[in-house]
Amino acid sequence: MHLLLRNCHVISPAENINGRFDILIVNGVINRMGVVWQHVREVIQYDLAGKIIVPGFFDMHVHFREPGQEYKEDIQTGSLAAAHGGFTGVMTMPNTNPPVDNPDVVLANGIRSARNIVNVYQSACATAGRKGEKLADIEALINAGVLAITDDGSPIADDDIMKEVLRRTAPFGKPVVQHCEVMSITDGGIMNEGEVSKQLGVKGIKNSSEYEIIARDIKLTKETEGSHYHIQHISTREAVDMVRKAKADKANVTAEACPHHFILNDESLLKYGTNAKMNPPLRTQQDVDAVIEGLRDGTIEVICTDHAPHAAHEKALPLDKAPFGIVGLETAVGLTYTYLVDKGIITLEEMINKMSVNPRRLLGLKDISISEGTPANLTILDVNKQWKVNASEFHSKSKNTPFDGWELKCKPIGVVNNLQHLINI
Repeated sequence: MHLLLRNCHVISPAENINGRFDILIVNGVINRMGVVWQHVREVIQYDLAGKIIVPGFFDMHVHFREPGQEYKEDIQTGSLAAAHGGFTGVMTMPNTNPPVDNPDVVLANGIRSARNIVNVYQSACATAGRKGEKLADIEALINAGVLAITDDGSPIADDDIMKEVLRRTAPFGKPVVQHCEVMSITDGGIMNEGEVSKQLGVKGIKNSSEYEIIARDIKLTKETEGSHYHIQHISTREAVDMVRKAKADKANVTAEACPHHFILNDESLLKYGTNAKMNPPLRTQQDVDAVIEGLRDGTIEVICTDHAPHAAHEKALPLDKAPFGIVGLETAVGLTYTYLVDKGIITLEEMINKMSVNPRRLLGLKDISISEGTPANLTILDVNKQWKVNASEFHSKSKNTPFDGWELKCKPIGVVNNLQHLINI
């Protein structure tokens, strides 16, 4: 296949590229960058004047629900949602049925995702069945190709087990990814504890449910040579401060944030109901501001989605019974650009780092190079496009989002990866 992308504005911070090129792609490899004058036979051409090409975006926190809950999402539909959202790679979470706690499940998922335009990587359980009692065979899971070890929505509560997980992953350079929640503090809470929870008459979740386990984990990470601890979907001002201090102390601690945690606050439940019910919950505006500052000053390296599909009938349940989580793959780029880049909080280059470069580096994947002789792994953005979110048009099986109808800037219009392209102009 010959693919010619004309008049591209290429931005690749890792290589200090920021300029206009034609890009000729032959059999999935960038053959030439510059002005392509010569006639190219049997070429598919796109004029991308006014559009921006960046290293393919990567979401290191998604739930594709396969195996076991394919009625919500599966690898195929999740990958399609990712591609239309501008992502060329994702890492899925292991809270499936059965859980990804043995190499057989890892390899089966790998076979199902092998020919996707989106590279689907797997994380795996730290403990058998995600029960927090007995270690999974971490070495075998890593050798089977997983990128990270996590019990995801089931935090590793036992100190000794957590330290052993850190110890076993350290020689491989793999991060231990933690859903930071002290379950005894949460204890049936369904949203942030505060004025809104009182108004709605529901049990709240204290900030301490997040930052207390982070404090413990940072201590254990400092005590375990070579370990890497990564905090999922950080949401509280105290946790952001802890990560900032840990970095100053040279601890190998990293963190991610989701658009809903840097845009929405707990008052959003009054308007959006169960589509604003997440775990960790939407917090106060003070917490939102702290997450934004953490993204601005580099304390938080990664922006991801925690893409969590649920069927309409599940989200239609009462607030105390509906499941936590929203879909995010098809809105993340527009939300991040509109509420961070367009507001001058981070630059477009910093957005690219947080959504492409950093997640790959944290997971030990090779950096994407936009240069001659390298595989084409690209995201195409129309940063001037103003568009309205329409959940009914999502490619995900599930439509659970509070952002339906929102007006956003910057539309992902295409991806190129794995000898395939999906371009809408």
